[in-house]
Amino acid sequence: MTTAEQLTQVFNDNFVTYFRSHAAHVNIMGRNFTSDHKLLGGIYERRQEQIDVIAELLRSIGAFMPTSIGDILEGSHIGDYSVDGDADDLLTTVRDDLEHLKECYQKLNEVAEEEEHDEISNYAQEQILDIAKSLWMLDSTLNG
Repeated sequence: MTTAEQLTQVFNDNFVTYFRSHAAHVNIMGRNFTSDHKLLGGIYERRQEQIDVIAELLRSIGAFMPTSIGDILEGSHIGDYSVDGDADDLLTTVRDDLEHLKECYQKLNEVAEEEEHDEISNYAQEQILDIAKSLWMLDSTLNG
């Protein structure tokens, strides 16, 4: 797989993760609403910010971002199923999506290093750390 192909995969999976975490943020309910809502807000906002960053990285290496929602959904490894349930279900869904996205960024880091795209490798490493922090917060919330 090339850097452009893996970066496109990251774009697709990030986009779906953004949408699903945003849906969880809006729909969460329960006794811990305020803290869960805030936690999910930070997650979806960081994923939303990456949509433009990833698209611009794709352009910087001569590739194009996907141009239809259908292509994004078809290209994503994250399933297109409802984000629903109680607070624990929603937090677990977002956690699972982020775990997958972290693995996708790890693959991007490897491919970018092999192809000597240092700026993309550095970007992937930053995102791996950001996602790891979100996973820690979700795990602490779910297991607390």
